[in-house]
Amino acid sequence: MKIGFIGLGNMAQAMIGGILKEGLARPEEIYGSAKTAATEKKIKEKYDINVTGDNRKTTQESELVFLAVKPQFFQEVTQQIQDLDLRGKTIVSIAPGKSIAWLEEQLGKQPAFVRAMPNTPALVGEGCTAVCFSEAVNGEQKEQVLSVLRSFGRAIEVPERLMDVVPGISGSAPAWVFMMMEAMADGAVAEGMPRSMAYEFAAQAVLGSAKLMQETGMHPGALKDMVCSPAGSTIQAVRVLEEKNFRGAVMDAVIACVEKSRSL
Repeated sequence: MKIGFIGLGNMAQAMIGGILKEGLARPEEIYGSAKTAATEKKIKEKYDINVTGDNRKTTQESELVFLAVKPQFFQEVTQQIQDLDLRGKTIVSIAPGKSIAWLEEQLGKQPAFVRAMPNTPALVGEGCTAVCFSEAVNGEQKEQVLSVLRSFGRAIEVPERLMDVVPGISGSAPAWVFMMMEAMADGAVAEGMPRSMAYEFAAQAVLGSAKLMQETGMHPGALKDMVCSPAGSTIQAVRVLEEKNFRGAVMDAVIACVEKSRSL
């Protein structure tokens, strides 16, 4: 399978790393182009893929093409490739706010279109990617896309109407998880713990809690109750968080993120 990447930023690199690790394609079967020669040189040295220096060349050489550029550059890229013969190709967009209908308007209905939204934990093989497919995507194409997305974490198929919700619960969510971990560590530092140790404890607490929820399938409220002993220290911390509107603030953050995503 020949795979192309227009845009070679962090997310594209996470994908390329996963593809190579899982043996889905050899380096010579992966094509890529970026906005700057410096980025292309770095990726060539790191992965030894075919760096074309040309978005049109990357598209022509590939069966599966990932559009991995920032939203503000998206239309520029589609204009560069819209006159190419795209029949039989699968085009995957990872840009927020660009619907399948918009992609069809820009590039016609010759290719099969996919929207995907990975998040930054993909960089360490623990990504969570939402994905939806156009009606033109056949079973083989769908499995090819899913195999790539699963190479760096989980892939969850959602209806397209929910794609704008995904940034609030997954795509952007690592930012406020990191903020919470930083705040947890700050509290421990205030009580005398060395900062490096505090970050280690905070990170493992979040990692372990997420794994416990995934592997047990238990409701997060029930898991919270397991930690809260009667008259214990945990329930006092929960009380303070409730007084400070912790859950309401997180909900508001998610909703604000979704609203912004819909406006892109």
